[in-house]
Amino acid sequence: MKRIVIVGATSGMGLEVARLALRAGWRVGAAGRRTDRLEALRAEAPEQVEIRQMDVTDPAAPEQLATLIERLGGMDVYLHSSGIGTRNEALDPAIELATARTNAEGFIRMVTAAYTYFRSHGGGQIAVISSIAGTKGLGAAPAYSATKRLQNTYIDALAQLARMQRARIRFTDIRPGFVDTPLLASDGGYPMLMPADKVARRIFRAIVRGRRRVVIDGRFAVLVFLWKLIPAWLWERLAIRKR
Repeated sequence: MKRIVIVGATSGMGLEVARLALRAGWRVGAAGRRTDRLEALRAEAPEQVEIRQMDVTDPAAPEQLATLIERLGGMDVYLHSSGIGTRNEALDPAIELATARTNAEGFIRMVTAAYTYFRSHGGGQIAVISSIAGTKGLGAAPAYSATKRLQNTYIDALAQLARMQRARIRFTDIRPGFVDTPLLASDGGYPMLMPADKVARRIFRAIVRGRRRVVIDGRFAVLVFLWKLIPAWLWERLAIRKR
């Protein structure tokens, strides 16, 4: 029976992956800010679920993660699903900084805690839900796209570090396109929205198979490929917005 800890398990893709893991017979350590939603998830499979209220922007979050891991009886997979993002063409600094605190500072805080745990416990798998937004700088959401690029690069760096340290840690960088979750619901109008449950199935499959890097789904994989071919001078002249 595998043990997975999901940070950001109270809604969207994190919640759907938690349910898939439960159906597969895994034990799930669920963490997030909404205690009521954590309790609701535990009620679905009380013998398989441990919960912990957690905010990744809190410096005490790594200690809370350690407590959750202990309650779960250990951790084989860490999934980081916590994140925020919104359009911010007005460049409201409060929005930009809040995004950086969660998607950069909070991400680093939790992923390094997971890495340290696995390094001292014989290995494991770190999976993160980043985004295709990290491919290029999106003018409509500067902090979001920049922090997602940071996540991509940070995981690449940790993968190299694990090799250098001969730590048996595997990494899975999951880059979805636009997903119909509460994160985007309040900022509607995105093209090619994918159902969260469908995306979650692809995410869980990637975790089980130990994929190193995956773009979800095929349409967005093609889009990312084309984005990479666009030279910087032309990209800066494109007005990429929601429809």
